[in-house]
Amino acid sequence: MKSFAVLLASLAIAAGAHAAGAHSATLVVSNMTCATCPIAVRKALERVPGVESAKVDFTTKLAVVTFDPTKAKPEALVKATADAGFPSTVKQAQ
Repeated sequence: MKSFAVLLASLAIAAGAHAAGAHSATLVVSNMTCATCPIAVRKALERVPGVESAKVDFTTKLAVVTFDPTKAKPEALVKATADAGFPSTVKQAQ
């Protein structure tokens, strides 16, 4: 239940940032097998130029990323997670 609340909070943050001109993307992330994997995924996403925030949930295997669309694209986010050993696909982008 706590993970669901964290995900909802992340989505609310992403929605607020979207209204301010930023975009958000929800990624389905593979290969996360332990509780520390989301840390590696988050750090990989935060290194992408233009990423403003990244919230990664181990239980749901989702990452919600807020980014500046003039500096980053969903494809760059997918590449960053894959390069870190965690292939992902875009579930939703706004």
